[in-house]
Amino acid sequence: MNAPRQEVLNIFQNNAESFNTQLQQLCDLLQRTLNHYTWVGFYFANADTRTLHLGPYCGAPTDHTSIPFGKGICGQVAESNTPFLVPDVSAQDNYIACSLTVKSELVVPLFVRGKNIGQIDIDSEQIDAFGQADIEFLEWVNAQIAQAWPEDYIPEEIHG
Repeated sequence: MNAPRQEVLNIFQNNAESFNTQLQQLCDLLQRTLNHYTWVGFYFANADTRTLHLGPYCGAPTDHTSIPFGKGICGQVAESNTPFLVPDVSAQDNYIACSLTVKSELVVPLFVRGKNIGQIDIDSEQIDAFGQADIEFLEWVNAQIAQAWPEDYIPEEIHG
């Protein structure tokens, strides 16, 4: 996997853009440069309501703008705090279908100051599209996000 690490760093060094815009630029970059990343997006956790809310994303629109903790791959990651790789979504019991073309999914939790505040969700139209290199890269991406996360930033998607 030829990961665009320098481009990721460049996004977060551009302080002229809002943090939400930087996250959108990241989604666009990952989908554009990693051919097996068909859909790239963020879900942010609202711990009070135990729901995830769709944040910036790139790819086909989805009806899944709010997901309860425990439901689907994203909801399971909200509870487990660990990455979840699904090589073939048709074989997964607790899967929420966003599109009939999605064949595999990878969700990696995003920790900011030690707290799971959400996740990056990647879909692919290929079966078994993701591997350990993708998990490690996305954990690195999330570490860059956490480091750049503004102290007072609350994703607009979870404002009460």
